[in-house]
Formats: sequence, C-alpha cells, structure tokens
Amino acid sequence: MALHLVTGGAGFIGSHLVEALVERGDQVRVLDNLSTGYRANLANVADHIEFIEGDLRDSDSLAATVAGVDTIFHLGAMVSVPESMAKPVEAELINAVGTLNLLQAARAAGARRLVLSSTCAVYGDEPTLPKRESMQPWPKSPYAISKLAAEQYCRLFNDSLGFETVGLRYFNVFGPRQDPSSAYSGVISIFTNRLAQNVAPFIFGDGDQTRDFVFVKDVVQANLRAASVPAAAGQVFNVGTGRQVSINHLFQTLARIYGLDLAPHYQPERAGDIRYSYGETSLAREVLDWLPQVELEDGLRQTVASLR
Repeated sequence: MALHLVTGGAGFIGSHLVEALVERGDQVRVLDNLSTGYRANLANVADHIEFIEGDLRDSDSLAATVAGVDTIFHLGAMVSVPESMAKPVEAELINAVGTLNLLQAARAAGARRLVLSSTCAVYGDEPTLPKRESMQPWPKSPYAISKLAAEQYCRLFNDSLGFETVGLRYFNVFGPRQDPSSAYSGVISIFTNRLAQNVAPFIFGDGDQTRDFVFVKDVVQANLRAASVPAAAGQVFNVGTGRQVSINHLFQTLARIYGLDLAPHYQPERAGDIRYSYGETSLAREVLDWLPQVELEDGLRQTVASLR
C-alpha cells in the first residue's frame, strides 16, 4: 500500500485531499505547522493518518518526514497575498526555499513524484484571456513570485535531476472548511459568513469583475490525476472551470440559496485587484483526463449546507 505525504494537510484543500486518500485505502502522513490549518479539519480521519507537526523551513527534520513516501502532495505554504506583502522574505523562505528543502529530501529518500499546489496568481494582471500555461508569467506579489520560484525548482528537479514533479495552478477554489477569518479567505467564504448572519456583504468596485471558481473536490481529483498519470511529469496545469463568473452573479446566487433579499454594499475598487480572470483548462483535460464535475450552484449549496 502506497504511503503519501500531504504537506499543509490540515488546511482547507489539504484536508479534503487527505480524506480522499484515506477513503480509497491509502496510507497518509500529514505535515502541517498549524499556522493556518486546524487539526479539527482532519477529525473524520484522525485515527487513520500519521500527523507530524513540523515546518518546511526545518530541513533537518524533513528526511524523517519523507522516509518511505511514494507521492508528495505539496500544499504547505504561506497563502496570503497581503501577508506576503508585509513579510516578503518569510514568503520566499516558506514557499520557495521550503519547496526546495522538500524536493531535496524527497529525491534523497527515493520518493516517486511531487505534486505542487501553485496558483493562477503567477499570471498577474496581464490582460490576455483565458490564462494559458504557455503565457509569460507576470507575478505581482511576493506570494506569486515565491510560487513561481517553487514551480521552477520543481521543473529543475524533473528535467535535470530525474525526480518527477507536476505543478497545478489553482484558480479560485471554494468549498466546505474555507476559513472566513483567514487573510486568504475567498470571496465565497466571506459572502457566506455575512449572509449567514443576514448581513449584506461588501463588493469592491462595480461587481462586474470575474473569477474562475472551482470546487474543492474537483481540485482534489486534479491532484489525484496529477499524481498518477505518467505523461503529467514535468508539466504545469491550470485547475479551474474555464468559465468566468462575475462577483455580482455570485452574490445573487448565494442570496437566492439563503433566501435573502439583500443588496450588497458597493465600495471603491481596490488598488491592484485583477479585473477579469479565468483559465484555459484544455491541457488538464487532454493530459490528466480531468474535468471539473461540480457546477457552481451545486458547490455553493454544499458549502452553505456544511456551514449550517
């Protein structure tokens, strides 16, 4: 039975991935420093996993963490853009150097493959749509720069050092367990938190800006495919739906699910916010045989139900 390591496995996406691995009968080891993850996220599988409280910056302890591991799903990271702006060196040490530490330890231990959770933020605000993997990255924050560096380290290990890696660039992931108090909380978790209290949320700008919202369980399936498909090695894939959804449409859908007749509070547009974003996902479809299965409203209903 294969042993898998999930870094950041106590976090929002990581905990869903851990559950899926346990459900299919795999052995799972989780590494998390609990800076943004919670043990409670793993409550359903706590008796079926090995949990290590540790940090990617502690290179000395990583050798023991990766011992005997087949596949590494690397989700551990500083994920807040504002936090990375305030602490750019820390973002680099966690996201880029931490990934390098993990790659070195994994290769030395004889692991088979590492799947990196990256981000559509590497594209920045370059206006061409949809975002394609072949586009020139133009990162606009220390978070995005450090994730792009992590991708490049992965490519180096795959192409030059014989250790398989795959990169996944997530668009706007949402679903149960997304923490509305987190600095990285998505607009959906912020909206649901407000609407659950019968309070109208804020929308920055006119609300016509768009995002590509992808449900967390679809992201889990992309990870599982990236870990197993031989042809994926050395490549980077967009993980989104390939569809644009406006923030206004998102609000109206959530208000309908909650049965509320509220108008949002519109605020001035925030400096640096990207106007339109969605990803071209044909590469993931062709190579990984992956397509998102959960429609936006179905995913929103599941998210709202989990909060109730």
